[in-house]
Amino acid sequence: MADRLTIIPREGLGVASVMARKGVAAEAIGVALGVAMRRGPHATFAGPRTVLGIGPGAWLVLADDSDPDFADRLAETLAGLASVSDQSGAWVVQRLSGPGARTLLQRGIAIDLHPDVFHTGSVATTAIAHIGVILWQIEDSQSYDIATSRSYAKSFDQILVTAVAAL
Repeated sequence: MADRLTIIPREGLGVASVMARKGVAAEAIGVALGVAMRRGPHATFAGPRTVLGIGPGAWLVLADDSDPDFADRLAETLAGLASVSDQSGAWVVQRLSGPGARTLLQRGIAIDLHPDVFHTGSVATTAIAHIGVILWQIEDSQSYDIATSRSYAKSFDQILVTAVAAL
């Protein structure tokens, strides 16, 4: 199975939740961030930054190799447009990739991951084995990032180990 699936922890990510202020459109937030914001559960990839639509007027913004001031700088950028909260310590993100990634995820997730409906940029907020996760597809070659609460990280890792053993 090792040749069909790779699971890599994403270390050093900056993570912040962004909630639009009343009456502020997604487009205004996108202009401030320099990204084309899309409505709904969609991931926008802009260099080292990923913006995940996780609810109406709500996004999770992730930055590769972030510094400790990531959320503060993001809050300054979005001043008057959105509320920003540093979530870097709250989430653990792992990358699942390879031909076995979709098979592994489909064993525990109650959504359709077929490429016709879940493709690059698709995002789902769901549960795997009663643990809340945010899942997004990063490439058409069956590569996914999956975020779970840090307090459930060890339990989630055990779920992955058990699922991989069953493949």
